[in-house]
Amino acid sequence: MSDFKVRNDWMPFCLPDVTEAEVASISDAVRSGWWAKGPRTIEFEKKFAEYVGAKYCVGLNSCTAALHLALVAAGVGPGDEVITTPLTFAASANTILHVGATPVFADIDEDTGLIDPDEIEKKITKKTRAIVPVHYSGLAADLGRIGEICDAHNLFLSEDAAHAVETRYNGELIGHHPRGAVSYSFYATKNLACGEGGALITDDEELAKKARVLSTHGMSAGAWNRYGKGGSWRYDIEEPGYKYNMFDIQAALATVQLERMDDMQRRRFEAVKVYEEAFAGVPQLRLQKTPDYCHHSRHLYILRIVPERLTISRDQFIEELKVRNIGVSVHFIALHTMSAYTKRFGYKPEDFKKAYDFSESEISLPLYSTLGRENAAYVAQAVLDIVKKYAK
Repeated sequence: MSDFKVRNDWMPFCLPDVTEAEVASISDAVRSGWWAKGPRTIEFEKKFAEYVGAKYCVGLNSCTAALHLALVAAGVGPGDEVITTPLTFAASANTILHVGATPVFADIDEDTGLIDPDEIEKKITKKTRAIVPVHYSGLAADLGRIGEICDAHNLFLSEDAAHAVETRYNGELIGHHPRGAVSYSFYATKNLACGEGGALITDDEELAKKARVLSTHGMSAGAWNRYGKGGSWRYDIEEPGYKYNMFDIQAALATVQLERMDDMQRRRFEAVKVYEEAFAGVPQLRLQKTPDYCHHSRHLYILRIVPERLTISRDQFIEELKVRNIGVSVHFIALHTMSAYTKRFGYKPEDFKKAYDFSESEISLPLYSTLGRENAAYVAQAVLDIVKKYAK
C-alpha cells in the first residue's frame, strides 16, 4: 500500500517569475505615456543582441512573427519547400504555409527529440529553400551538421529558438553569430517571459532591415520616428507588411527578466537536479539525453514512460498525476497527426514513427524558476508512486 500523501492544493504546470523589479518596470513604462514601440523596445533590442552575441535584434510580438518574417525576408515563397520537424509547436510549420511554401517533415533522434540531420538530407529536393530546425525543450539542434547541409545545398537556415534562451551550442549561446535568422519566444511560460513577445536575431543587415520594416505594416518610419521630437509625419509603405512589433510594456518586462536570467536559471537547475536524481535507473522511465555539444537551457523537463514496463498508458499516467494535484503537459502532439496536416498532406502516424512514438510516450513535468526543491521533490515522489503502483 502506498504511503504517498496527496497535497491539498493544485501545482500549476508553469508560473512566471515575478518580482518587484518587473512590477516597477511596467509601472514606469505605463507612467511614461509611451505604450507602443519606443525607447524601451529599442533598449531591449540592443541588450538582447549583445546578450546572444549577434549584430541585430528585431523585437516582435511573438516567435511566430519572427519565424514568418525570417522566411519572408529570405524570399521563401510559393513553389519552395522548407524542412522542419514534426515534433514541434504548430508555428514552426504553419509559418511555412503562411509564405506559400510547403513544409516537409524530417524525423527526429529518439533519444533527444531533436530533428535528425540524416533525415534532413533524405528530404532535400530541387525545391528545398530552407531548413527550420527546432531547439527542442532547450536542447540545441546539431547546428554543425545542419550548417554543412545548408552550405552544400545553398539553403537558408531559420532556427526556431522558442525554447532556447540560455541554450548553448559548443559553449556559445544560440544566436551567437547566426548564419541566417534565429527566432525567440518570450511567452509567459518561457525562461525569459513578458506575457507575449519574441525576437528575430540575425547578423545580416539587409534581412534585419527588411524584417523591421515588415513588422510595422511595411512603413518606412514607425511611431517612434514619427511622433518623437524632431520626427516627421511623412512615411512610405514600402511593402504590404504586418503588425508584428514588440511594444514598450512588453519590453519593460523582458529587460528585467534578461537582467535576472542567471538567478532564474540557477533555480531551474536546482529543480532539475531533484528530478534527475529521483528518476535515474528507473526502468519504467526514459530520460532525455543531452548531446555532448549542448548546454540544455532546461526550458522543459521531458520525461518519457516505457509503455511495455507499465500497465497503464501515458494518458492514464497523466490522469494519475492530476489526481495527485500536479499539472503537466505534453510537448508535443506530433504535428503530422493534426487534422490540418493530415487533410492537406495525407500523413499517417507511422510516416514519422520516431516523432510519433516520442509524442505518445512523453510527459512534461512542472519546471520553472519558482518551483523550488520541495515542490520538485513532491512531483518526483508522485511519479515514482505511480510507477510503483503500475509497474509490470
